[in-house]
Amino acid sequence: MKHLSSRKCMSLLLLLILNTSKAFINSVPSNRRQLDTQLYAEIRRNTQITFGSDQSTDGSDEEEEFVRERAERDAIIESVLKEQDEEFKEERRKKRWGQFADAKTKEDILKVEEKIKEEVAVENKKKAALAQTQGVDLEVLDPVDTAISDDNGNIQIKAATAANWYNQVDEELKEEWDALESGKEDAKAADGQDDTPDTIEVDGKIVSRDTLQGVRVGSAGGWSLEVFPGDFVVHRKYGIGRFERTCLRSKTKLTEEEKEARDKRRSELLTIELKKVAGGVTPAQMKEIQARFGTEEDTDPISNPQSTVLEISYADGIVHVPVDRAYRLSRYRSGDAAVKPKLSKVRGDAWRNARRKVEESTLELAQDVLALYATRETLQRHPFDPSKEDEVKDFGTSFKFEPTQDQKKCFEDVENDMVWRTRPMDRLICGDVGFGKTEIAMRALYRAVSNGRQAVFLAPTGVLASQHFKNVVKRMGEDTKYGKKIALLRGGMGKTSKAGKELRRQISQGEVEIIVGTHALLSRDMAYKDLGLLVVDEEQRFGVKQKERLKVIYDGIDVLTLSATPIPRTLQMSLSGIRDTSTLRSPPPMRKPTITYVQDFNKDIVKLAIQQELDRGGQCYYVVPRIALLDDAEEMILECFPDIRVIQAHGRMGRTTAEDNVSDFAEGGYDVLLATTVIENGVDIPTVNTIIIQDSQNFGMSTLYQLRGRVGRSDLQGYSYFLHREESITEQAAMRLQAIGELNELGSGFDVANRDLEIRGAGSLLGTEQSGVAMRVGFDLYMRMLKKSIRQLRGLDLPLVPRTNIILPKNQGSLSGDNASSLLSIPEDYMPDENERMTAESSARLAESSAKLVQLTNEWKKAYGAMPASLQTKLKTLHLHASTRRLGIDLIGLVDNGDGTTDCIMRSPGLRPRHLGLILPLLPKGLPVRGVDVVFPERFAKVDGVDEVQGGKKVDLKGLLDDPSLDDDSDNWDALDEEEIEAMKDISSAFEVKSMDDVDVEQYPRFVMKDFGTGGKAVDRILQVLLPYAKVVLEKQESDKDSAKAAAELRERRELVRLKKKVADKKNENSPFMMTE
Repeated sequence: MKHLSSRKCMSLLLLLILNTSKAFINSVPSNRRQLDTQLYAEIRRNTQITFGSDQSTDGSDEEEEFVRERAERDAIIESVLKEQDEEFKEERRKKRWGQFADAKTKEDILKVEEKIKEEVAVENKKKAALAQTQGVDLEVLDPVDTAISDDNGNIQIKAATAANWYNQVDEELKEEWDALESGKEDAKAADGQDDTPDTIEVDGKIVSRDTLQGVRVGSAGGWSLEVFPGDFVVHRKYGIGRFERTCLRSKTKLTEEEKEARDKRRSELLTIELKKVAGGVTPAQMKEIQARFGTEEDTDPISNPQSTVLEISYADGIVHVPVDRAYRLSRYRSGDAAVKPKLSKVRGDAWRNARRKVEESTLELAQDVLALYATRETLQRHPFDPSKEDEVKDFGTSFKFEPTQDQKKCFEDVENDMVWRTRPMDRLICGDVGFGKTEIAMRALYRAVSNGRQAVFLAPTGVLASQHFKNVVKRMGEDTKYGKKIALLRGGMGKTSKAGKELRRQISQGEVEIIVGTHALLSRDMAYKDLGLLVVDEEQRFGVKQKERLKVIYDGIDVLTLSATPIPRTLQMSLSGIRDTSTLRSPPPMRKPTITYVQDFNKDIVKLAIQQELDRGGQCYYVVPRIALLDDAEEMILECFPDIRVIQAHGRMGRTTAEDNVSDFAEGGYDVLLATTVIENGVDIPTVNTIIIQDSQNFGMSTLYQLRGRVGRSDLQGYSYFLHREESITEQAAMRLQAIGELNELGSGFDVANRDLEIRGAGSLLGTEQSGVAMRVGFDLYMRMLKKSIRQLRGLDLPLVPRTNIILPKNQGSLSGDNASSLLSIPEDYMPDENERMTAESSARLAESSAKLVQLTNEWKKAYGAMPASLQTKLKTLHLHASTRRLGIDLIGLVDNGDGTTDCIMRSPGLRPRHLGLILPLLPKGLPVRGVDVVFPERFAKVDGVDEVQGGKKVDLKGLLDDPSLDDDSDNWDALDEEEIEAMKDISSAFEVKSMDDVDVEQYPRFVMKDFGTGGKAVDRILQVLLPYAKVVLEKQESDKDSAKAAAELRERRELVRLKKKVADKKNENSPFMMTE
């Protein structure tokens, strides 16, 4: 009996535990359910325990009673567990399915989807309307896939997890959902609807795609922000957060008028509600009605004014940012974007401290940048002759296409660098593949050789060098009317070979004018007679050591770099203003964006892609990452198409073999070119409009983008297939492929480079590691802070104008035009030596100030005697141009006021009131120069709405300097960048102006000489009023440069002292301990 009692006791104890656990489970919150699963598992194991021995000594009646009791106990346990399982599964269903939890059929899902669509559409319309009242444009963006597309679906990169009962429940729910969804998309397609799935799984939850819509907000001031749910953003005040959604919220800050209107409207609504209640209301009912005001139940727009906000999650809370304050946000782009950033805390000083440290770092870097500016300005070289520009324009007519507007701007940028500046050109041309970068290089090459200088065209591969050589010969070779001597130097033409030795001799003696080549041009034995220009194509393909070699060999000459996707460091230098950059964004006519597929590798996809191209009579590229994969790929292609014609090209083929194979393919002799990345650049075959890239996860973003650019170069639709292997894909590879799939519009090369910068990081700038600093605040905010530091240190940041277009009667003051006499020409009988004369003319033409011109003319007088009167007249014009360049004046002309008076207008697109506030205190008595007024458009007016500073009259300097754009919490810092960009566009286009009637001068800052008349001596009169301004601007800018340079040098010395002390301390620590008496 004792044995039986122990069994009963154990059974009763287990039932007691079970009932207690059930009560506990029902009392705990849902987020503790994982603990429940462990308890269930323990109970399940307990049911398998056999209490006592099967060889019981008790009678059969007792044994039967035990079996019956155990069966009853097991039944109770199973019932409880089943009940709990169903409860948990239902709760899990609600959590995972969300708004779709009650759906039982696919029709139910469609109804919920339609309801969500309608609600989202109505709310989006309301959000956009409210945003407009806040002065912001709001555009809703279609949701984007958050992973790599596979058959237009998603492939998620997930770590493996062990199977457990918890996951089994989720798997059952997934199977249920798939069963409900099956056939829904086919039914929609049959009805003519878009068959794109309306639902998507995000973080384990089923949500409508409409709830994942992104948003683009911006204002006329120039700032803009584009974000999608889940994107990390940086708020200047609160730090790094995660964007969740846009929503409507009651306005917390109302104007007095809005408060008055709100109170009045609530009184009206209260009266209406009271009239609805018969017999009067109690005080409690009155309070209940009033309590609804300002809540979600209050839908009256006057009683409860709302605004559109961006909801941002932080580590310790949620912040709602009104869209009219969205300029305070920027996308988070770190130096290591593969690692998700840690969300900031709204409370506490952690973000403020991190930002302060970054500001200190950017201030130091800004000093280095300005020191670099000062150093660059000291570099001098002989500029190219402006009188040769007519020949360059004639050469431009041989271009068989009409240049785009972006190309025209680039032509002028390069001309300004080569002809109108004394420091060597170092310009990056960033443009999409096929957008016309080569034509810009062609005209620069011709300019160099037409000036009697040599030019080098450097390419990273033999295929690309061969392509460039053919194009240059075709445009300006010996068989053309231009008759230039061009040569190709490539691998195999070493200094010991007969051909290489002879070509090097011709180059050194100046018999060859343009040299096209690959890395052979970087050899130490290269010598030139008079090298004037280096063009580097696809600079991202050259390594660090090769670029350092370029700096040594080609130091002091003009350098023009071409790239569709510049490397992150180059892009960062461009964005920060360290390197001059021109961008081509306008596509050629008739070009179509290439359709891009990013999919897991599948032989059937390869077969379908090739067959589709062959059916329309085209050809295909098939690219692999390694030479060893070529034969296997060819075997697979031949297995699919036994009669297809395939030819290979790779870098280890015999001399010229790869180029010859590409040429044979281009002539139509083959259907598929199977190659490595040797075809990445320079291959332009209009009949090839399909490219398949195998193992695309192994390529860099720039290479992927360049390869896609090989197709779609005609008016035919291009197709690119990026095939990858899921088991080999890494986090960064996934990000690259996602980016290449998303950025498929024409002209997106700069955006691809920006995304590469986001993924890979900024790297090293000016020899110092900045990516770690940038990661603390995100790259966008970091670059904004750097630009701000540079602008503050520069102070007087007037843009320097390369040349001024002066449109005055009788060609007064002009240095260009159809009349060659407008250019400075020193008489031969005054300065007989031709070389000295050319050097003197260039030095005077590009003198940075009147003081420099005076110094030059004094030297001439000392060496050659008194100057002729004609030369003195020309020098006055040079004094004027030195002043206008310094003041940012790009256009001068006369404007008829219609009342019998004529004003002289001097346009200065980059001039701002803050500049004038810094200039005026430096003038005599702190007064504006008499005889000339400074006028600003209304949008720039700072002094009590007054937009004009009159010459000779006292000005409120505090009002001029009190510039909201200097407020860190203002969007005007960002607007400043846009203003600078627009100002430089106006400056670049100034020489296209033929008459002042072509310009709306009221829209620009300007110097105005009223009632100027149309008489003579215009140059003298203008120079008289501009010279004082130009003098103080030069002195201030030089002082700012010297200060930044001194600060940088001081910091370097301190760092050197610190390092020496550190070495000395370490040496003392390692020295043996000695004691002396």
